[in-house]
Amino acid sequence: MSTVRAILESKGDAGNYSVSANDTVLTALKLMAEKRIGAVLVTEGGKIVGIYTERDYVQKGELQGRKAETTLLREVMTAGMYTVTTDTSVEQCMALMEAYHIRHLPVVEKDQLVGIVSIRDVMTAVLENRESEIKGLENYIMASGFAS
Repeated sequence: MSTVRAILESKGDAGNYSVSANDTVLTALKLMAEKRIGAVLVTEGGKIVGIYTERDYVQKGELQGRKAETTLLREVMTAGMYTVTTDTSVEQCMALMEAYHIRHLPVVEKDQLVGIVSIRDVMTAVLENRESEIKGLENYIMASGFAS
């Protein structure tokens, strides 16, 4: 069973991008576009206070008459976040994401941010686990003489 630790190790250069709660939505959007990411963490006084995602922009942005140039992130970020640790299994991550309809999970150890995993990261790990299980079963079948 894979864990978040394995996901973070496989990501290599996985910067934890953040913006200030007093920054504008446009600042966050520029960072997200530049880094080709779907979410940024929102900080205040060095502490993470929320997350801002593409989904936040769609649901709380222009459609509600807000302008990216003037709207502060504190007004539209998602404040209540679910977090995981490096020992959390990919299956547990998938269950959280499905239950709460979220696509990103900050990874926290001893009150310190160590990374963030996306639904793409989790699904890739789940698929790799399944492929490994299938190969193991195929090898077992071939070695036991049940092959046709």
